[in-house]
Amino acid sequence: MSLSGQYLAATGLGLLLSFVSYLLMTVSQRNLVYNRVASCLKFSERGQPTSSSTTPPRSVSPEKKPPSNIPPSSEYKDIFPPWRRDALASAVASPTSAGKDSLPGSTIESSNPSFRTNLIPFTADYGTCAAPASTYTPMGIALTEIAALGDFPDYAELSGVPLPAPYSEFKIESALPRPYRPFRWAYHQTMSLTKLETDWWLELERDFAKSIKDRKELFATRGKMMLDYLPGSELACKELMEMALQFLCARYPQYFSLSYSNDKGYVFHNGILKNETVIGDMHPLHVLLENVPEDFAVMVRNPEDGYYYLRGGVLCSSLGWSLGSKLGMQLKEIHGPIPDYKEKMEFSMDR
Repeated sequence: MSLSGQYLAATGLGLLLSFVSYLLMTVSQRNLVYNRVASCLKFSERGQPTSSSTTPPRSVSPEKKPPSNIPPSSEYKDIFPPWRRDALASAVASPTSAGKDSLPGSTIESSNPSFRTNLIPFTADYGTCAAPASTYTPMGIALTEIAALGDFPDYAELSGVPLPAPYSEFKIESALPRPYRPFRWAYHQTMSLTKLETDWWLELERDFAKSIKDRKELFATRGKMMLDYLPGSELACKELMEMALQFLCARYPQYFSLSYSNDKGYVFHNGILKNETVIGDMHPLHVLLENVPEDFAVMVRNPEDGYYYLRGGVLCSSLGWSLGSKLGMQLKEIHGPIPDYKEKMEFSMDR
């Protein structure tokens, strides 16, 4: 065999052995070989030699760092919910309200030291605490102003979220749940926040009566694992209940209504269940249990650190956990078992 023939044979054998060795490699070993070969060639996709300089290209800022889940430098205790003081005067419950004339035209802001040092304590009972007039909720509303608003104030005005349009053609006997968009691959872990269609906040379906019955039976057997509340959640629970009942009355007037009398106070009339609920006879969460087949979790801001904690709720449909096992916890503690929560979601949820 000539010299050139021997060279070709040796080259072919070497290529064959290299190919067999490549097939026997693991994926990580193959990637390592590929990267080393590519770095040696130093050619770009267009076939031009690439620079060996360590200076980053102009499209990449040297100061830019990969995103992290570290909270901002400002503490959360200095961050407050949206201000709605401008809506106070028009949201008084009744023209004859005793506190109407005493609603101050205050221009207090969240930066005001008087406001920051006079937030109502985290565990204080809003209904019984003897707090001075200058004591505020995190939204900047004084306790005296809350008293002036009375029961069932105009939450549409206070929140800026309008009441739903009446659904007069709705029939509970034939109502089916609206179909929701299914999960689609690839699934990405997010907070799943979407714009709320205010007309569909609370939806009803034909199993309404059975759902209420099942939830009440579940509470009778499980008790505080399903429904409970801690001191400091009273005002939030009351607000949630009143907003829910206002919604039902506005959305389904053919089934629900509110009335007021001097002897009973406010009474909620449920035309589907054919019963009445005297609002003042029970805790707000029990009013919801009796009339609304939905789960609610009440998160309250702690003025000491600015974080939100689970302070009450009625949760009958949770999977893998219960209200009793999470009550009193901060958001990150509640979601501790969730994979990647700290890295991907904790900062956004707290913010």
